[in-house]
Amino acid sequence: MPIFAYKALAANGSVTSGEIDAADRPEALRILDRKGLQPVSLKETAATVSSKKPQPKSKAADAERSKGAAADPKESVIPEGQIKLKRQEVVLFTEELSDMLSAGLQLEPALKSMESRQELGNLKAVSYKIRHIVRDGVNFSVALKKVSPSFGPLYCSLAAAGEASGALDDILKRQAHYLKTLAELQARLILAMIYPAFLILAGIGVSIVFVTTLIPQLTALIQSSGGKIPLGAAILIAISNFLSKWWLVVLLSLIAGGIFFKAWKDNDANKPAWDRIKLKLPLLGPVITSRFYVQFLETMANLVGNGLPLLRALELSRDATQNRSLRTELDQVIAQVGDGRSFSKALVRNGAFPPLLIDMISVGEQTGKIDHSLRRAAERYDKELDKSLQRIMALVMPIVLIIMAGLIGTMAYLMITSIFQTISNLN
Repeated sequence: MPIFAYKALAANGSVTSGEIDAADRPEALRILDRKGLQPVSLKETAATVSSKKPQPKSKAADAERSKGAAADPKESVIPEGQIKLKRQEVVLFTEELSDMLSAGLQLEPALKSMESRQELGNLKAVSYKIRHIVRDGVNFSVALKKVSPSFGPLYCSLAAAGEASGALDDILKRQAHYLKTLAELQARLILAMIYPAFLILAGIGVSIVFVTTLIPQLTALIQSSGGKIPLGAAILIAISNFLSKWWLVVLLSLIAGGIFFKAWKDNDANKPAWDRIKLKLPLLGPVITSRFYVQFLETMANLVGNGLPLLRALELSRDATQNRSLRTELDQVIAQVGDGRSFSKALVRNGAFPPLLIDMISVGEQTGKIDHSLRRAAERYDKELDKSLQRIMALVMPIVLIIMAGLIGTMAYLMITSIFQTISNLN
C-alpha cells in the first residue's frame, strides 16, 4: 500500500507532519479529514514492501477504512450526481463564500466552514462535494460545473476569472449582487403583473361571452327582423365559428411553432443570429446591452486591478460573456490589442462600443489608472441599467390597459351597434 507524507494544520493552528498508509490520494485525504487535520501538502513517498504477514495488515487497513467510512456520516447522506439548488440558495452560497474569502480564509477552509453549518440544507452537500474536488487539485470553477447545474456558464466563467486574478472574493460578491438584483427584478415583475393578469383574464372571459352568447343572440334577433348584420359582428362570428371547428389544429400549430422556434434558437449554428436579434428587441435590447457593459467593465476592473495583463483580462472577460454576438465583437477587440493597439483604439476601430465608454477608458489609459476608469464606467452603466428596468416596469401597466381598453371597447361598440340596429329594424 502506498505511503503518503503529509504536512497539515491541526485544529489549534499548529503545524504537524507525518506519514499515513492509504490506497490512493483521495483516501489519504479522507483519513486526514477524519483526524481533524487540514492538509497543506500531501505527497506519495513509497509503496510498502510485502511483509511476512501481509494479510493481517490488509485486513487491518480494510477495517480502518470501514470504520472511518462508518464514522464519517457525511459520506452516507451526500447524494450522488449533481445537486440542483434554488436561486436563493445560490445567492446564499455566493454571499457566505465571498464573506469568508474577504475575511482572509483560504478556499478550502471556507468551504469546510460552510459544510459544518446545519441550516444551509443542500448547501451543506454542495460545499462538501466542492471542497473534496478542490482538495484533489481541481479548479474551483471546474468543481462548480461538476457539482451543480445551478451554477450556470456565466457564474463558472466569472469564478474562473476570479481565480486567475486572485480576486475571487470580489467577483463572487458582485455576482451575488447581480443574482439578488435579478431576483428582486423578477419579484417586482411578478407583483406588477398580478393586476394586468387579472385584467387579461377578465377581458378574455368577457370576449368569450360576447362572441359565443350575446352577439349571436343579437344577430339572430336582427336576422328575424329582416335587418343586416353589422360587419364587425359578422367578422367576430366568423372567427368564433372557425375556432370552434379548428381549435385543435390551431393549438397544435402553436405548439409545433413553439417547439420549432426553441429547436432553432438552441441550435449552435443559430445562436449568434438569435443573440443579435435579442440585442435589437425593443425595451429588452437596451437592458441586455447595459447588463453586458456592467458585467464586462466590472470584470475587467477586477482583473486589471489585481495585476493581470490587459490581453489576458480581455480573454477572461470574453469567456464570461454569454451573448455570442457580443463575444464576437470582443474577439475582434482582443485581436487588435494582441497586434499592439491600445484598448481604446481597438474599441474605436471595432465601432460597436459607445463613445462615452471609449472616452472613459482612454482617460484611464492616459492617467495609468485604467481599473478606476473601468469601475467608474461600470457604475455609470449600472445606473443606466436601473433606469432601463424602471422604464420597462413603468410601461407594463399602461400597455396592458391600452390593449384591454381596445379589446373591451371594440366589443362594446359592436354590442351597441347591434342593439341600435335591432331597435331601428323593429321600429
